[in-house]
Amino acid sequence: MKVYKFGGTSVGTPNRMKHVAELVTADKEKKVIVLSAISGTTNALVEIGELFQLGNINCSIDRLEKLRATYDPFIQSLFSETSSKERAFKIVNQYFDEMHRLIHQPFYKQILKIIIVNGELISTHLFQIYLNEQYHNCAALIPASEFMYLNDSEEPNMELISAKLDSLLKQNITYKLLITQGFICRNCSGGIDNLNRGGSDYSATIMGAALKAKEIQIWTDIDGMHNNDPRIVNNTMPISNLSFEEAGELAYFGAKILHPTCIIPAQQFDIPVRIKNTMKPMAPGTLITSDQNPETVKAIAAKDGITAIKIKSSRMILAYGFLRKVFEVFEQYQTPIDMITTSEIAVSITIDTPKFLNQIVQDLQEYGKVEVDRNQTIICIVGDMVGEQKGVSSDIFKALEDLPIRMISYGGSRNNISLLVKDNLKEKTLNALNKQLFNL
Repeated sequence: MKVYKFGGTSVGTPNRMKHVAELVTADKEKKVIVLSAISGTTNALVEIGELFQLGNINCSIDRLEKLRATYDPFIQSLFSETSSKERAFKIVNQYFDEMHRLIHQPFYKQILKIIIVNGELISTHLFQIYLNEQYHNCAALIPASEFMYLNDSEEPNMELISAKLDSLLKQNITYKLLITQGFICRNCSGGIDNLNRGGSDYSATIMGAALKAKEIQIWTDIDGMHNNDPRIVNNTMPISNLSFEEAGELAYFGAKILHPTCIIPAQQFDIPVRIKNTMKPMAPGTLITSDQNPETVKAIAAKDGITAIKIKSSRMILAYGFLRKVFEVFEQYQTPIDMITTSEIAVSITIDTPKFLNQIVQDLQEYGKVEVDRNQTIICIVGDMVGEQKGVSSDIFKALEDLPIRMISYGGSRNNISLLVKDNLKEKTLNALNKQLFNL
């Protein structure tokens, strides 16, 4: 069995949904198909929920009806049989009528989560109806809310997920294709919840791990992970193979094609993950496994919106406990740290969440002079044992000899070297590294 995940752009039009149906029926292998909401739907539902939360009921209802109207031509174009169209319209209207009813109730926080998950519920219903219209009852729908459970630490309850999925598969043993939703789950209290934005990738890898699948395929609109950001850098290339560690570093440090959390379940259970292009299904894509493939450099990624904080204090010299006190400030405000460098009298730290920046700076001033640099970008250079490969560091510094570097993190990971630059130098830095490291 394999797990296939398709994002919102892959099912964003009737023709694309039809194309996805061709892909999943190309062979007779049993598959679990994980779908995101049709592109644009989740953003619209978030907007509707926010309007409702602000008390703008009329605006919220108006936006809801506009979204409902977008499904009319979609259904008309997707289905060829009148009975399929009638069934699709009935299901879509049921979900929108329920959201309409919710918006007329007094607001409570859980309603927002209930509203947002409707995008995935609608897309999976439409896809199942289409498959069964065109391919003679080949697909069953298994709601994610019946098996995707989180524990009290908000982590996947893998034992329960495995048991629930196994039961649902046995109930639908005659079907080759099992359709379900990404993103949707239940929390430890049993309430409807979600895995946060981008969580459909996470859903797919959780399912693949729970099922001990042969492979997890993430289908998107680009032919695998590239060695640099193709939106900024010309002449980038797809990467054929990555290790879990390398893929995790790239996802965390800005490679938008993959959600950072989704590698964890696949790595834990050693399930290969393959990234494929829906628009170019014959392209090999990128295969992510536990195999280590030593090369000088595999890829470069960039993470924007970084703030650098320097704490300078003569009291730091030979003072044990200083770093603990600094870290406790960030822990207090639940703010994760990306990079850290130290010297005899100073420590520099980067964060990507400035929500509590003012409070953090105020508390850190107890330990020394605090300097803040906003609008920074982390450039991450990734490869297996990249920090130990001969010549890598000299190539990096040669590429950036005319560019100022704010911080360097070197040796903290065997898979990456991280640099901090001003965000207005991001494009120039990525292109310089691309030319020097890949001769492109």
